[in-house]
Amino acid sequence: MITFLFLWLCLPRVESLTYPAVISPQDPTLVIGSSLIAACSVNSDLHLKAEDLYWTLNGRRLPPESYKVLNGTTLSVALANLNGSRQQSGDNLVCHSRDGSILAGSCLYVGLPPEKPVNITCWSKNMKDLTCKWAPGTEGETYLHTNYTLKYKLRWYGRDNTCQEYRTAGQYSCHIPKDLALFTPYEIWVEASNRLGVAVSEVVMLDILDVVTTDPPADVTVSRVGDLEDQLSVRWSSPPALKDFLFQAKYQIQYRVEDSSEWKVVDDVGNQTSCRLAGLRPGTVYFVQVRCNPFGIYGSKKAGIWSDWSNPTAASTPRSDRLPGVCDPKSGEHNTTLRRELKQFFGWVKKHAYGCSNLSIKLYDQWRVWLQKSHKTRNQVLPGDKL
Repeated sequence: MITFLFLWLCLPRVESLTYPAVISPQDPTLVIGSSLIAACSVNSDLHLKAEDLYWTLNGRRLPPESYKVLNGTTLSVALANLNGSRQQSGDNLVCHSRDGSILAGSCLYVGLPPEKPVNITCWSKNMKDLTCKWAPGTEGETYLHTNYTLKYKLRWYGRDNTCQEYRTAGQYSCHIPKDLALFTPYEIWVEASNRLGVAVSEVVMLDILDVVTTDPPADVTVSRVGDLEDQLSVRWSSPPALKDFLFQAKYQIQYRVEDSSEWKVVDDVGNQTSCRLAGLRPGTVYFVQVRCNPFGIYGSKKAGIWSDWSNPTAASTPRSDRLPGVCDPKSGEHNTTLRRELKQFFGWVKKHAYGCSNLSIKLYDQWRVWLQKSHKTRNQVLPGDKL
């Protein structure tokens, strides 16, 4: 019940109601660190004396040594070095009678003026809208309810417009859904206001064509590459919403194994819509995502903005014929492997020994280094690989 009364006290007052007491100043706004002397004057018809009163702040009784009797029906309280309000709707300073009844209340607003909003960034989804976000300043917390208003206008003509759809991409953001012009720069700024003042951000100028992002690539598929145990093929389609516009695109792929949260990113996919991942673990499930960065739309020279990642698509690499951890292969398998390695070795000797007939450990070691390098080359991701 007390909580309800506190909330009620900070609502707008109805002038026609008669209160048993009056607090002055009523609903003051102060900067953090300020001091305040408030007075509670009781209606003489109640036959209450100043000594019959006491004060609370947010439900806590204030110490009697902070009180002062001003006259027979008026009791003041002194508050020093005030901290920021606990709630943005104001702290509750309440005057009570001896039996605990509430005689009058005041909302006490203690905080800071707003800072100039900073770091305004905007993006347009498929050139159909505009979303902007910002930071509230170096400190941010004002302890008071602070309104943020995003405003925009065409650079060379037109009136100021106010964004209406707030918090669409986080606490400090706003969305403009339609009626935007192309090929003409906009001026965009944010105004912050509270009971202690107004602060205006720097003006940002942008062209919608320079801040375009797209839907994620569509139709992402991941499949095996024949029986190759260390490779997967990834294919996708360009974002459909921009298919009729003149633009270039570059793509990124990220992938991870099923039992890991760490993604590996392939940066240099370019503008192709397929890629082969190599150097993977045999018999392993991989999750793959793709995203798109459109740039050069109608000749724009800006870098473009990455889309969200596509939904994860999963596929598994084929299992290896050789089981891991087997230290004693069957005789036939051992002989087959040995013959294959010897055949590779003598082929390499024929190519690189230049007529030398004396086989040596040193020559064998050189062959092993060559073999290791060739395996590393095969296991690299081939960004330009056409499937």
